[in-house]
Amino acid sequence: MTAKLLRLDPVSETMAPSAYRIQAMVEGVDQVAVAMERKWGFGRLRQLVGDDLRARFDQQKDRLDAAIVSAQERYVAAQAEGMKRAWAALDQAAAAARHAKLSPEIWECVLPSTGEVVAIVRTDAEANHVACEGRVFTLAEIATLIDGLGLVLAAKRVFPGATVTAIRAKPPIDWSRGDAIPF
Repeated sequence: MTAKLLRLDPVSETMAPSAYRIQAMVEGVDQVAVAMERKWGFGRLRQLVGDDLRARFDQQKDRLDAAIVSAQERYVAAQAEGMKRAWAALDQAAAAARHAKLSPEIWECVLPSTGEVVAIVRTDAEANHVACEGRVFTLAEIATLIDGLGLVLAAKRVFPGATVTAIRAKPPIDWSRGDAIPF
């Protein structure tokens, strides 16, 4: 005799604990949010719509957060569906205003010392879009790195067109031996 495995659908099964159904509803909203972030960029879609719609979206998010804290399944269900509609409203408004979907331009290069591939993108939204694929740097981060290489920047000022081929760090001082005698 074989035993049949009982599988419960946490959203529709009446015997499933309320906490599982609430968690499933929240995860459904999260899936919609992730899809919108992939399409428009992380944190970017809210900024593409008018102030009134952005405020109503934020109010709906606050209502969903309060519903989750209350742990009342009916309240969470209503607010989760409202949040999905809010995401759809932002998506429709941004598309109607003909805003461009996120289409990151990615430059890749190989690190000479390790052979590791790193990506360079223009903005934080683009970096968030491709971060799961490996190490990503924004242009702002590259500017910070260049700013930290004072001698290299000074050499580029003195020798326009010069090429950086390597950056070498001074070897650590062996304090048991001291400094080398310069003569």
